[in-house]
Amino acid sequence: MAKVSPKNGHNPSNNGHASNGQGENGKAATIPHFASKHISSVPHGRKGKHNLIVSMILDDLDKLNPENAVLVPLDSLEGEKMENVRSALNRATRQRNMLVTTATDEKYFYVWRTELNKTQPANGRT
Repeated sequence: MAKVSPKNGHNPSNNGHASNGQGENGKAATIPHFASKHISSVPHGRKGKHNLIVSMILDDLDKLNPENAVLVPLDSLEGEKMENVRSALNRATRQRNMLVTTATDEKYFYVWRTELNKTQPANGRT
C-alpha cells in the first residue's frame, strides 16, 4: 500500500515545523559524525608514554638541594629506552623554562638543575 502525501506540503512527522533540509544559516543541514565538547572543558596537554617517570623526576628536582642530582636507576625504567625518557624530560623542562643537565653511567640516569651562565646568551650560543 502506497503512502499518501498531503498536497499542501505539510509533513505530520516533523511536528508542524516546515523543513527544506537546510539549517538556520541556509546551508544544508548535516549530522555530525562525532560528539562535540566546549573547548574550555577539553584538556590542553598531552600525557605521553613517559609522563609518570618524568613527573616523578621533576617532583624530586623541585624538592632537591640545587647542588644534588636525582639518581634514576636505569632498571627502574621498565624496558623504556633512557634516550626516550631523556627526550620526554627535555620537552617537559622546556615547557617549564627549567634548565637541567643529564648524564648516565651503567647504573643510573642523573638529572640536576643548572643555572644559566650570566655571560652566556639564553639560546646557549656563545
